[in-house]
Amino acid sequence: MSQYTNYEVDARGVARLTLNRPEVHNAFDDIMIAELLEALDKANNDDNVRVLVLQSEGKNFSAGADLNWMRSMADKDYQQNIDDAGQLSLLMQRLDQLSKPTIALVQGAAFGGAVGLAACSDMVLAQPKSSFCLSEVKIGLIPAVISPYVVKAIGERQSRRYLLTAERFFADEAQQLGLVHRIVDDFDSALGEWLDALLNNSPQAVAACKQLIANVGSRPVDDSVRQQTIEEIAKIRVSDEGQEGLSAFLEKRPAAWRNDS
Repeated sequence: MSQYTNYEVDARGVARLTLNRPEVHNAFDDIMIAELLEALDKANNDDNVRVLVLQSEGKNFSAGADLNWMRSMADKDYQQNIDDAGQLSLLMQRLDQLSKPTIALVQGAAFGGAVGLAACSDMVLAQPKSSFCLSEVKIGLIPAVISPYVVKAIGERQSRRYLLTAERFFADEAQQLGLVHRIVDDFDSALGEWLDALLNNSPQAVAACKQLIANVGSRPVDDSVRQQTIEEIAKIRVSDEGQEGLSAFLEKRPAAWRNDS
């Protein structure tokens, strides 16, 4: 029985992972991190799951790390802090590398590590009044384990500003920075559009695309990258879903993975 999160999968294969500590603005601690890791593993290993939606209950997406949890870690020794930070780092890695597409729904505030959750998601919807803040330096800390993902999302130059000043910024600026993809008053309509698009696509190809982006995103286009892309397209052309997709296109019928097939 989960204490701070909810996880459910609907008939279409849409998994919803919900942060459920609204009384503390969905701040996360070691318990919530463990529950999120367990849910991500479930989604990753379930062939019926096609998409993961990361959301939260209440007014705010997440206030980041729970202050009582952080205070308790200040009383721990260096190795205990290494182990604890390792779990948060693992959470970010698992979300970033999940084989299924991920969509984060950000309402209200997303502070500290919650910005990391958004940066690790493939797509982010935010509401007009949503706000973001990398606030760690205000309390003498640094956003260390989320930094690789945040810097990738908004770039090194903008990171120099927002990680150092701990300024609060809103959805329109987050969209300009590349952290947010769309700003909407109501999540349901925009989320429905994205879900329809994703569920029409080959699950195998979507997973391969995620891995492809990770493989080539920050590498120069040299012979090894070119060879890797050649091998990847050849491999998927002869795969079961690759063959089915090409056949369905030529035969003018829905592919087997589509809901309307």
